[in-house]
Amino acid sequence: MGNKKIIITIDGWSSCGKSTLAKELASALTYLYIDSGAMYRAITLYFLRNHVNWSKDKAVKEALKDIELDYAFNESSQQNEILLNGENVEYVIRDMVVAEKVSEIAAIKEVREFAVEQQRKLGKKKGIVMDGRDIGTVVFPRADLKIFMTADIAVRVERRFKELYAKNPNITIEEVKNNVEMRDYIDSHREISPLKKAADAVVLDNSNMTKDEQLRFAIDLAQKKLGVPA
Repeated sequence: MGNKKIIITIDGWSSCGKSTLAKELASALTYLYIDSGAMYRAITLYFLRNHVNWSKDKAVKEALKDIELDYAFNESSQQNEILLNGENVEYVIRDMVVAEKVSEIAAIKEVREFAVEQQRKLGKKKGIVMDGRDIGTVVFPRADLKIFMTADIAVRVERRFKELYAKNPNITIEEVKNNVEMRDYIDSHREISPLKKAADAVVLDNSNMTKDEQLRFAIDLAQKKLGVPA
């Protein structure tokens, strides 16, 4: 697609398939995929492991000094995976115990500032696809292409349930529904960088779309921005 490189942001509600689309779009464009949510999950994992009292500003600031986040390419998965102080925690951070606390911790001002600084460094060379909650509004407000993903709540709960049930057959759909609704509320009502659609973002409602259909939709948008003939 030529030498031109752009920044693509994908924001939206939890369990909309943002990461799936972002990974596939980055692969199609041979761009770097960055899962910003993984950063917040990794920070949450560190806080939980080290019994950090995140209700105390001083404790949060001290803990963040001991956190180093990076990404490493995994040949097996063919994906960039998150490292927490040198440890690959890509799969550990997907556990329900982290999911239950990540929105709460991600709402902390110091945590968001720490993560945003890391994210902006990764975007300096462009040629990236990054997904999250505030990427198009806060992290890269001047991104070349912004996509905002949404889907019916019932569809999102079902998707999340299938994902978690494969790892934990004891989980109930009611637990998942409560978790998704809680994350939606916290994400959209937090004081710092609340989840909202950027004014210039393109809405992608994938309630009734296949993965192939949503990928084609996103590729078409990217090609238009890159000046590639349809």
